[in-house]
Amino acid sequence: MINEVVVRIIAERITNGGINPKTREVFKIDDIKHSGYNTAIKNYIIEHGQAIR
Repeated sequence: MINEVVVRIIAERITNGGINPKTREVFKIDDIKHSGYNTAIKNYIIEHGQAIR
């Protein structure tokens, strides 16, 4: 099951150049290894019209 709150938070971090707490580097979509979350985050970014920095 995909948690939509987690999807929103990670998508916002990716689009705003936020830091990945695990790597301490800028969050990238490639950091998401779970295919379900990866797809959900990409879809969220597309649906909400956010550009990835």
